[in-house]
Amino acid sequence: MHSLKALITSLSLAVFLAVSLPGAALANESGTESGDDVAIILDLVILRPVGLVATVAGVIIFVGSLPISLPTWSVGKAFNALVARPAVYTFWRDLGDEI
Repeated sequence: MHSLKALITSLSLAVFLAVSLPGAALANESGTESGDDVAIILDLVILRPVGLVATVAGVIIFVGSLPISLPTWSVGKAFNALVARPAVYTFWRDLGDEI
């Protein structure tokens, strides 16, 4: 039980840090990012691991939701929301995009 609490606390902290960085801090006077290197580092160090955890958690939740989604014919919706979107965000977009 203690390790689950530590995992939830760590994930909450990672998500909080990922969303608390204001976009204005990365912009210059023309409104563009000050450097792609900052966006790539932020994406690689924080956002991709959070996306990987979200993908794995989505797979687990999706499998658990199959008894509910199969009779209601909503397996595709559940798969897209819980597995496909986090996987696309984590594995198929360019580094530094859509921060």
